[in-house]
Amino acid sequence: MSDQAPQPQTPPLHLRRAEPSDAGALALVGAATFLESYAHMIPGVDIVRHGAVQHGTDYYQRHLSADALPIWVQATPTGAVVGYVQLTDPALPVADPAPDDIEIKRIYLLSAFQGHGHGAALMAAALEGAKALGRRRVLLGTYKGNSKAIRFYEKCGFAILGERDFQVGESLFSDYVLGRSL
Repeated sequence: MSDQAPQPQTPPLHLRRAEPSDAGALALVGAATFLESYAHMIPGVDIVRHGAVQHGTDYYQRHLSADALPIWVQATPTGAVVGYVQLTDPALPVADPAPDDIEIKRIYLLSAFQGHGHGAALMAAALEGAKALGRRRVLLGTYKGNSKAIRFYEKCGFAILGERDFQVGESLFSDYVLGRSL
């Protein structure tokens, strides 16, 4: 008999391209996953402000315009968005930037849905989307202390290229910048 409690079953998720009507759901999932990941280390007032500004509905409405780079979502059968991946033009410090680079700005999945292949499906959508756009390298940044994320990115073929500072309120954090060729 195992001492581990059985893992709850997650419903099958549907991967699709985000639509302008998803802006509110993206804002909610973005702020919630950031809170889930970093509430233990970022002061409450700073994390709430970060969520409101960096994950506000207005931010996602701008990024879901007709000419914006794509965002893909994972949604439950009832339509609830529980994760997403966002491509943007790169804004990460790398030693050899190229015009055909692209950045995974965010790849977020609520913790209840992690460990079931849903994050890998989001990553696959982003990599295929980047290829379809003619991009040759994908970059991303992640907190140095987020070993779970780093292991996932390395499993997806990413390697550490450098570092950057990331400010949330009064707190300064050190991130890795990772990249992989397509």
